Amino acid sequence: MYILAHVYIFLCMTNCPTLIVTVGLPARGKTYISKKLTRYLNWIGVPTKEFNVGQYRRECLKIYKSFEFFRPDNEEGLKIRRQCALAALNDVRQYLSVEGGQVAVFDATNTTRERRSTIVKFAEQNGFKVFFVESVCEDADVIAQNIVQVKLGSPDYIHCNTEEAIEDFMKRIKCYESSYQTLDEVLDRDLSYIKIMDVGRRYLVNRVLDHIQSRIVYYLMNIHITPRSIYLCRHGESDLNTKGRIGGDSGLSARGKEFAKRLGKFIQDQNITDLKVWTSQMKRTIQTAECLEVPYEQWKSLNEIDAGVCEEMMYEEIQEHYPLEFALRDQDKYRYRYPKGESYEDLVQRLEPVMMELERQENVLVICHQAVMRCFLAYFLDKTAEELPYLKCPLHTVLKLTPMAYGCKVESVYLGVDSVNTHRDRPEVGIPGSTQKCLSADDVDNSPLCALPPTHLLSVFSLRPLVIPDNNQDIASYLHAVMSQIELFSQSFFVFHWEQNHAVFSSLRSFLWWPRELNTLQLKKTHAETKHKKTMSST
Repeated sequence: MYILAHVYIFLCMTNCPTLIVTVGLPARGKTYISKKLTRYLNWIGVPTKEFNVGQYRRECLKIYKSFEFFRPDNEEGLKIRRQCALAALNDVRQYLSVEGGQVAVFDATNTTRERRSTIVKFAEQNGFKVFFVESVCEDADVIAQNIVQVKLGSPDYIHCNTEEAIEDFMKRIKCYESSYQTLDEVLDRDLSYIKIMDVGRRYLVNRVLDHIQSRIVYYLMNIHITPRSIYLCRHGESDLNTKGRIGGDSGLSARGKEFAKRLGKFIQDQNITDLKVWTSQMKRTIQTAECLEVPYEQWKSLNEIDAGVCEEMMYEEIQEHYPLEFALRDQDKYRYRYPKGESYEDLVQRLEPVMMELERQENVLVICHQAVMRCFLAYFLDKTAEELPYLKCPLHTVLKLTPMAYGCKVESVYLGVDSVNTHRDRPEVGIPGSTQKCLSADDVDNSPLCALPPTHLLSVFSLRPLVIPDNNQDIASYLHAVMSQIELFSQSFFVFHWEQNHAVFSSLRSFLWWPRELNTLQLKKTHAETKHKKTMSST
């Protein structure tokens, strides 16, 4: 596909990658912040990768000796640390410029203004935006807790006892303190940054430039390090569960009611301080919560994924009545959207405000649904979009999640009530009934899709076409390329050449049942020899 030069320049100016740079002394939670940010951004669909300079240093040195390596007068140590930082920045460039990443998190101390200036110049040369995240902490108890919980488990101290490790690490911190230059409201007024003081007691935000930076700020202002547990479970077995039907809004079965009673007893036995209970607005979660005999809060955002025209159908019925839809969902379950319904990708966007509120809370029990619970688990366990739709969330089982420094501890508790199994494993996939001809890039008359601004419609047929794949397995990938173009040119005309491509057109049509506004979508049925033409439009 060809994109006009002025459009391309506009995209580069408004959609350039972001480099997040941590700032702060050791044991201030920089890596904790980096990992959480990376996990959050990937979860909401922003390709993000963390680059920990300490890891580069460990790979270079192999064996750590002592804090002497970090002394400001250790020329050899300074040289190695500088080389490691440059190696990490080179990998950042590769990730953002070549591999398609949108955000890179450069996790290092970056305590001097000189080092930060070098990073800014690097970003300017490569067309990256820079956003600094500084963590400042003077609370001795928090620092000591961080050293014990995190640093003592570091490969640097694997052969040291606890006292030796703590003593060495405190001396390492002293090595940085002498040259530490914090972000300054006057000297660094032109930089974009957030300054987090004493683990979130105060914040200073400067020059937020775009929606990514805005979301980063909002997220960082909601997370905390207070010890807590999050309990996730599905509603008790529902009447529709027993019939093998998806969605709907039915009440609990007899076994589902028994689970609700046992859940109440389980929560009571846990003796949880200030527990909050959240449910969806669907009958089966509300009926489950009522047995707890505690106040609960209903969230519409926690409702189950909307299966659209497939609501209350069995999978066998969907396969019979909508075979192409059934196959397309198996091809890419995360991004597939039910006709007049939702995809898992939509569901994650719907759940983002809930997740943000969940990060603010302490002890919470969330009684939800299978797809919703999968989204939560993917966030806390750092699972990919491809893994998310196949995470196992059995009925009548409670998952206790305890956030740790760099991850999450998971405990599974089965409450001893039988239920149906609603899990469906990842299947072998393929799209049936497709007989379209394999087209070459030179078959302009049969080109499947061309995208361009509406003012240049006269040159449609001079554009190089996007070739329809020659095998069924690639049709879903092709359709996602189509939809990405529709999202990119939301005010453009799209010409889709129909001849011999009915299966692809049917698939594309299913993708168009979505709640986004498209000014014009023109689907043009064209015979290769222009013997007859029919035009249809959809908005």
